[in-house]
Amino acid sequence: MAQGTGSINSDYKDWEWSDDAGERARLLQSPSVETVPKNSEGQGNRPGATSALGAVFIVVNAALGAGLLNFPAAFSMAGGVAAGITLQMCMLIFIIGGLVILAYCSQASNERTYQEVVWAVCGKVPGVLCEVAIAVYTFGTCIAFLIIIGDQEDKIIAALVKEPEEVGSSRWYTDRKFTISITAFLLILPLSIPKEIGFQKYASSLSVIGTWYVTAVIIIKYIWPDKELVPVEIPTSPSTWTAVFNAMPTICFGFQCHVSSVPVFNSMKQPEVKTWGAVVTAAMVIALFVYTGTGICGFLTFGAGVEQDVLMSYPSNDIPVALARAFIILCVLTSYPILHFCGRAVLEGLWLRYTGVTVEEDVVRERRRRLLQTISWFLLTLLLALFIPDIGKVISVIGGLAACFIFVFPGLCLIQAKLSEIQETRAISWWAQVSYGVFMVTLGAFIFGQTTANAIFVDLTA
Repeated sequence: MAQGTGSINSDYKDWEWSDDAGERARLLQSPSVETVPKNSEGQGNRPGATSALGAVFIVVNAALGAGLLNFPAAFSMAGGVAAGITLQMCMLIFIIGGLVILAYCSQASNERTYQEVVWAVCGKVPGVLCEVAIAVYTFGTCIAFLIIIGDQEDKIIAALVKEPEEVGSSRWYTDRKFTISITAFLLILPLSIPKEIGFQKYASSLSVIGTWYVTAVIIIKYIWPDKELVPVEIPTSPSTWTAVFNAMPTICFGFQCHVSSVPVFNSMKQPEVKTWGAVVTAAMVIALFVYTGTGICGFLTFGAGVEQDVLMSYPSNDIPVALARAFIILCVLTSYPILHFCGRAVLEGLWLRYTGVTVEEDVVRERRRRLLQTISWFLLTLLLALFIPDIGKVISVIGGLAACFIFVFPGLCLIQAKLSEIQETRAISWWAQVSYGVFMVTLGAFIFGQTTANAIFVDLTA
């Protein structure tokens, strides 16, 4: 994309946004990313900067996660392997395009986080909507993480107490609500309270190992299935043409790494849009292979009977699968505090901007407000996780929000960035880019509206 000569919209200052309010530049970055000062001179050979190869793995790490557990069910909803792969490939074009657009707009606006780019390029209203969407998305993801913990602990405990799964456990200490609660209070809450989460940066590598192991187990179990697994019907076409769209939230949820992509781009030794395009293409192809391998093999193993959490379809006494469950629990335990930190930081930024108070002036109250925000967030997510039956219901809602981060906000940024360029004549490439932005916004709005409406309808009629 050509660099425009016009300035990017800057009415985000209407709310007296200060350089320190909300701890701007590091709120939504990956814990493994170290950004440089905003006004640093020189792009190349910066100390501590990330290489292109390092950026690939950081983006892969941001994309891969517990969402892969829902991909086999998504393939089932889409109507089989062909439909699932086709849907992923079509959406991947726009997913990569959105990542490149964000880098372009970040470079043009000189902003270093996702929400700052939206504020600077699109203005106050889209900026506020973006921050609210981030808060809601991270909140919903935290709920999904707690549900996943309960799912995996159910199976692990069933294997340990050696009780038939269909009978159910009568012991109070094996009750799902108790196990989720005790795990959350003892492990997640203490990790969520600290002001900084830099100590969690090394947990990201363990999460990557865990997701790759889960994928390997699912593929191996398909190639060499257990004798007790009875073959079931394998759908080869969607039940209705609209059923294909029901798989979109899972794909969006799985590939959504856009919120953390802007800091990754700005952490590179040479943050150039062309280089970034190659980085995100390589990262998304890697993620595609992982998600496709999990989706195909998990779906073909269990067919239409696959659970929303594919690991729930395997027997409790399977040792390799039990280790995969332990890996997933560990990944979720370290990911919840990071997601909570991002959501809390956005809420903190909104509060400070609304009150007009800077971070330095609010030091005394910060700790008390942080404790209140953390405990309220934790208790609400825990309460909802205890009464929501499976991750599919949560992903169907927050997957629509993920579509906004992938399509709507990048599309709006591209449109506004191109409109702000001062040109005597509009070249064909200019019109093509604006049209592409309009299409992205329209597609993202459709996915968000359709999946959200469908999720509400299903919940009301269930």
